[in-house]
Amino acid sequence: MTSEPRPAPFRVPDRLFAELAAGGGSAEAVAFLERGERARRLLLLRTLLDRLAELPTPLTPVADAWEVFKDAAERDPGAADGLLLAPTTGAWIAHMLRRVHGTATGPPLWTEAGRLNVLALTAAVRAGTEAALTVPLSEHGLHLPGLGLLHLAAGPTPSVAHAITRAGELTVTGSAAQDRPPRTVTCRPAPAPVDGPGAESDAGVPARAAAGPGSGSGSRPGVVSGSVVAGESVVKGGSGVTGPFPARSGRPGSGSNTEPGAVPGSVVAGGSGAKAVSAGKRRPDGPRDARCAGPDASASARERRPHGPPDARHAAPDASTSAGTGAWLPLRTLTHLAPTGPVTIPLDDLDPYRDLDDPVPPARLDAEEAAEWQRVFDGAVAALAATGTEQGPGRLDPALIRAVVPYGRTAATPPAPPTVAVSASSGDSFGAMVISRPGSALALAETLVHEFQHSKLAALLHLFPLLDDDREERYYAPWRADPRHLTGLLHGAYAFTGVAGFWHDRLTDPAHAEAAAYHFALRRVQCRLVVRTLLTSARLTAPGRRLVEGLARMLDGWLRVPVDRAALRRARTAAVLHRTQWRLRNVAAPDAPDDDSAPAEPPEDGALRFRPDRGFWPDTRTHAFARRPTDPRTPDEHLAAGDPAAALDGYAADLARDATDPRALSGWIVARAVLDPGGSARRPLARPELLLPRPGR
Repeated sequence: MTSEPRPAPFRVPDRLFAELAAGGGSAEAVAFLERGERARRLLLLRTLLDRLAELPTPLTPVADAWEVFKDAAERDPGAADGLLLAPTTGAWIAHMLRRVHGTATGPPLWTEAGRLNVLALTAAVRAGTEAALTVPLSEHGLHLPGLGLLHLAAGPTPSVAHAITRAGELTVTGSAAQDRPPRTVTCRPAPAPVDGPGAESDAGVPARAAAGPGSGSGSRPGVVSGSVVAGESVVKGGSGVTGPFPARSGRPGSGSNTEPGAVPGSVVAGGSGAKAVSAGKRRPDGPRDARCAGPDASASARERRPHGPPDARHAAPDASTSAGTGAWLPLRTLTHLAPTGPVTIPLDDLDPYRDLDDPVPPARLDAEEAAEWQRVFDGAVAALAATGTEQGPGRLDPALIRAVVPYGRTAATPPAPPTVAVSASSGDSFGAMVISRPGSALALAETLVHEFQHSKLAALLHLFPLLDDDREERYYAPWRADPRHLTGLLHGAYAFTGVAGFWHDRLTDPAHAEAAAYHFALRRVQCRLVVRTLLTSARLTAPGRRLVEGLARMLDGWLRVPVDRAALRRARTAAVLHRTQWRLRNVAAPDAPDDDSAPAEPPEDGALRFRPDRGFWPDTRTHAFARRPTDPRTPDEHLAAGDPAAALDGYAADLARDATDPRALSGWIVARAVLDPGGSARRPLARPELLLPRPGR
């Protein structure tokens, strides 16, 4: 009797774990995390494909589509790995597993399952292999991940299209409708830089002869690529193409899950399996790939990754394949020139799985807004490059980012605010970040650092548990309006340690010294508070404790770094204001004792009791205290300017109008403590909710 060999676990080398535990991470450390993500996705894909094998569908069967993907992977491993590791692939897998387990809804299941066929088709286009598949069409057309959107009207309900590709050229024929014959489009799909030809509108590819049905590279006289042609279906069935997936055989996830170059270390990753379906939606406190290259990306562009299979992550799209007529809408890419050559990052406003949860329709940016993204991104890249190439907390190589997803606006007017209003990421979508565009390049650079920290930590959590979290939301997070569970607390501490490092690097920059001193002083003390909570929670695993202790050492060193005294004072005041207001808005006042003169006591178990009416509240003070007001008018401005007496008078006037206003009451408590640092004035800082009216009175 024989058995399959047991997969070897991932082992994180000590030096790489130490880098990550300090809040940083070299390119080698990130590459290791990417290999872990690759293995995890193959495991989850295997689980998903097993569930979909018997799904009734009008599309090419799952097994045949997977063979097409494997054939493309054999021809171009980098292109296939790029699709496998694309953020939208991770989001699709997680969403589909939620659907088959009944915890998510959506359009007919076969249409979403057909994303596998689309991935296989895209892999064949990128690799230049020959394939024929049936794929789902939505009302928006056919989206090819990492390439763009092919307009082929399908009506309001999902339908089926026949697709054939050979040598990078794609021909797609839609289904016939009652009032029209099927339509055919032929194009050579590729993304396009924001400022490149064809990126600003519904653009296709340069005109060339379109392939006839089954003819591959043959031509039809008078028919150009990207045009719409009435006629018979180009392809009527699936493909029997076969070929091994690199370093795999059979279904995804079969065989060993080890990767070349994984060095044994003290931390061992267990299998993730189907349990690790999703890290869920996370709003902000909330292998390199071929996504940016055309099918003819040069081999040299796939040789810059320190470990793992070669890829085309850094290759700029071939401009000759990025523009044309109106059937093809290319994915835009943000471009910058790195020492190793051009680097492109998707500015994804098209992919249905670009969001953090359910599929969403395209939300195309207009040309002016896309250009603004490139402008601000250029400045962010320059800011990140200014700290040099040495890796550490707060430093980021922009080439590691897999996608930027614009949020909340598609036009350049009205002007964007200077700060980032919304940013988010998901553990299912490594390296992608949803961001509302700011007007400030430095604000974007800070946000890129923040969100990539979340991606690194999520990848670590996929490899092994860092804590035993009961998911009870009862902990204070200095950057949130609501109580958090331990996993959220750890994510926040890790992300904001990176932010603290970002500002630490700018303490000596004359252009940003004042803001840097404030934000560095604020984030280091907030993160150290959260790290203390984590270390005393008794819920950390051995690797989790090692990680949090690494953060503590980094933060303790930073706490000894001198900063401008005025900025330090404002940072400490802002930190205390946030905690005080948080408790007033979230923590319930204790019940009134029978004896009115008796002091209120906390619950016997020490656990906080939360207000049933608590809700979101905007934190405007964190940014307002970043600079000293020159002409203070409001109580907050007087407090930020170093005049607590004037601030106290202003808060008192506000409380005369509403004695329970949490903002005014928190300001009054803090201003009074600044004026009188003795015990009687400082006691309310610990439990400000005791000043609220108590139930029963």
